[in-house]
Amino acid sequence: MSATTKTRTAPEGRTASQASAITRLLGDRRLPVLVTAALFLAMYLTGLGRYQNYGFAEPQVFLNLFIDNGYLLVAAVGATFVIMSGGIDLSVGSLIGFTTMFTAWLVERQGLPLIVVVPIALGVGAFGGFLMGYVIHNFEIQPFIVTLAGLFLFRGLCLVISKESISISDSTVSTLAQTRVPLGLGELSIGALVALAVLAAAFYVLHYTRFGRRVYAIGGNEQSALLMGLPLGGTKIAVYTVSGFCSALAGLLFMLYIQSGDPLHAVGMELDAIAAVVIGGTLLTGGSGYVIGTLFGVLVLGLIKSIIQFEGTLSSWWTKIATGVLLCAFILIQRAMTARKQT
Repeated sequence: MSATTKTRTAPEGRTASQASAITRLLGDRRLPVLVTAALFLAMYLTGLGRYQNYGFAEPQVFLNLFIDNGYLLVAAVGATFVIMSGGIDLSVGSLIGFTTMFTAWLVERQGLPLIVVVPIALGVGAFGGFLMGYVIHNFEIQPFIVTLAGLFLFRGLCLVISKESISISDSTVSTLAQTRVPLGLGELSIGALVALAVLAAAFYVLHYTRFGRRVYAIGGNEQSALLMGLPLGGTKIAVYTVSGFCSALAGLLFMLYIQSGDPLHAVGMELDAIAAVVIGGTLLTGGSGYVIGTLFGVLVLGLIKSIIQFEGTLSSWWTKIATGVLLCAFILIQRAMTARKQT
């Protein structure tokens, strides 16, 4: 082989290897999670550099991301199960609002102790999710339509209970809301600890149990999962039941956070939960994603709010604008990944 031929083939070989490396990178299922984690780290370091003299470097500022967004993390974990299976749940925000109203009504108007109200509220939420999953599977109706009906149903039930806000003066609620658990460098609320416990449980279920593998399989290819003999109906119903349970639990944490029930609580929060899941790297088409990515998605959204607060000159609407930009960016990443897989 001549020197000229070697000179020509060397750049071609490097180009081919670079293209192969890019293909492998885009085909890595961990890429969206890594991108989200890197984004969070970059934003946090930017905040440290810009607001160092304003207390941003305090460890408690970081821990406040969990305190202020614990309820959203729980709701997003439930949404992760649904989206991972290839579905969607638009009733999350309304179910959270209903739980705050239902809990406040039982505690304040009916005089029931919180220890009795909590399992009732969780049971109602799980049952609502079960009904939606049952209708979706057995009547073969699109999840978008069924959960949209659930959105209107639970929001309407909020107004049936009361058209006005119900403040909660129960001493148990106040004690739980004000309790802080010291961690050495800072402290966490009860709600934040519950959210982290839910995250750990979801991580185990999705990655180390048969149910989790079924969720991935159904989201990846429903027909293939059916041919493999997987219980399609039971898994779908269970996924929406989990989402309903998590939404109710998020409603209880939100109630602790604001200590009241209101028919307009959590309006649009289902969109925040879905945004956190997508930014966290879970494919909207299902079958790919990690619940730890959902954590980073929630932290990114929370950090955007914190940076806007520290800036002081920006409107809170910039949170929505930044979320929209991030959503577009991560959907484009997902599109690039799915296109590489198809080729």
